[in-house]
Amino acid sequence: MNRLIHFRLCGRSRSIRLVLGELAMPVDLDEELPWSWRADFIAINPSGELPVLIIDDSPPVCGVYAISEFVAEIAAGRDADLRSFSPFPGDPLERAEVRRLADWFHGKLRREVSDDLIAERVQSHLDTANRHTPDPDRLRAARTNLRYHLSYIDHLANQRDWLAGPSMSFADLAAAAELSIADYLGELNWDPHPNAISWYIRMKSRPSFRALLADKLAGTTPHATYADLDF
Repeated sequence: MNRLIHFRLCGRSRSIRLVLGELAMPVDLDEELPWSWRADFIAINPSGELPVLIIDDSPPVCGVYAISEFVAEIAAGRDADLRSFSPFPGDPLERAEVRRLADWFHGKLRREVSDDLIAERVQSHLDTANRHTPDPDRLRAARTNLRYHLSYIDHLANQRDWLAGPSMSFADLAAAAELSIADYLGELNWDPHPNAISWYIRMKSRPSFRALLADKLAGTTPHATYADLDF
C-alpha cells in the first residue's frame, strides 16, 4: 500500500495529498511533526523535511518536487482513458510556468506566510519543548505578506483560466495547499481579491479537497468557515 509521511498543516504535504487525490492514487497517511526531528524519520529522509512517499517496498521518494514529478510520470504511463488530470500539462514552456509557480507558492509563499503562521499559531503550543507566546510582529509580517500573495493570485486568476494557464495543474494545487493553512487558521481576508476567491472556491469544491477539509489538529480548532464551500 502507498504511504505518505506528512503533517496535516504542511502545505507541501497537502499539495501531494491533493495531487494523489486528483490522480486517484490511494495512500495511507502517517503523521510526523516537522519540528520533532525523530531519528527514525531522519533515517528515512536525512533532510528531515516533509512529505515522503513510499510506494509498496520501493525506496522512499522525498520532497514535494520529487514526489510531484514522480507521480506525474506514473500518471503519464497510464492508459489514455485513465489520464483525467496531468500535474504538468502543456508544452515545455507551459510546464516550465507550472514549475515556476509551484516553486513560488511552496517556496516564497511558504517562507513568507505559512512557516510563520505555523510557528506562531501551531508549533508555539504543540511543541512541548519550545512553547512560547506567539510573536505579534512575526504574525503581523505574515499577514502583510499574505495580502501580497493574494493580490498576485488575484492577478493570475484574472489573466488565465487557471493559475499557470488553460488547464488546472500542480501550480493550482500548490497554491491552494498553502492558502488552506491560512484558511484553517482563519487568516484569509479576501477583500479586495474577487478573482482569487472565485479560483479558491473552485479548488476547495473539488473532491480531492474533501480529506483536507476534514482535517483537525489536536489543540487547534479549524476556523468556522474552513469546511464551508460557500463562504
